[in-house]
Amino acid sequence: MRKAQLVVLAGAVLAAGGAGYLAMNLMHREPEPQQVQQQTPTVRMEEVLIAASDIPMGTKVSSDMLEWREWPEQGVADGFITKGAQPDALNDMTGSIARATIYSGEPMRDSKLVKSDQGFMSAILPKGQRAVATSISTATSAGGFILPNDRVDVLMTRRRTGEGEEGFATEVILENIRVLAIDQTIREQDGEQVVVGETATLQLSPKEVEILTVAQQTADRLSLALRSIADANEESKKTGDHLLSGGSGTVRIIRYGSVKEASAPPRKSDED
Repeated sequence: MRKAQLVVLAGAVLAAGGAGYLAMNLMHREPEPQQVQQQTPTVRMEEVLIAASDIPMGTKVSSDMLEWREWPEQGVADGFITKGAQPDALNDMTGSIARATIYSGEPMRDSKLVKSDQGFMSAILPKGQRAVATSISTATSAGGFILPNDRVDVLMTRRRTGEGEEGFATEVILENIRVLAIDQTIREQDGEQVVVGETATLQLSPKEVEILTVAQQTADRLSLALRSIADANEESKKTGDHLLSGGSGTVRIIRYGSVKEASAPPRKSDED
């Protein structure tokens, strides 16, 4: 065999071996990971009317207190005011009165606003209810921590005037009463600034108004006891009915300058 043929044969063998080696490497080589670009889902937005600043209860709303802000469509709850549904809401809400405090960034709701030219107090009163202001004892009314929308019990304190009796008697005449407003003044006490209410405006039914009016005339002191928020839905008892004319309870008898307390006879309807 000629030398040239041997060289060609050797080259062919080497080429075949190299091709086989490459093929084996390609067969056992792990595939390179492919980067898959995931498309971010598009969040649909809705313009919602929100409070641009804090709006305290009883404040008349102005246009600079409100603004439209984009809100995720899925997060829009029932009651939110949207631009799609009420495009003129910003102008329509101007001049309304806040029923409760609305904080900056909070979505506006129709239920938190009232449109009335008659004043705030008459606007927030439920149908059939009355607002009555009464002086209270600043020393015993929950230390000045009673605020509007709190629930309280009204306590009446009277001096015992019966024969051989001394001291005072206290009873609850109204329960679970909503405080509409409280006159608060700053008074320095023991070197610290404390808030003390001297006049409370209470939400009462017509009958409760009568009870409180009688108590104001006969009591030596009226006090408020703050109730827990957990008791707000409890049914009130008719604790002060005996103060009304013809009711049972304790009455004052004044005879020849002498004052005496005695139990009033029950009404006929109560005996039956």
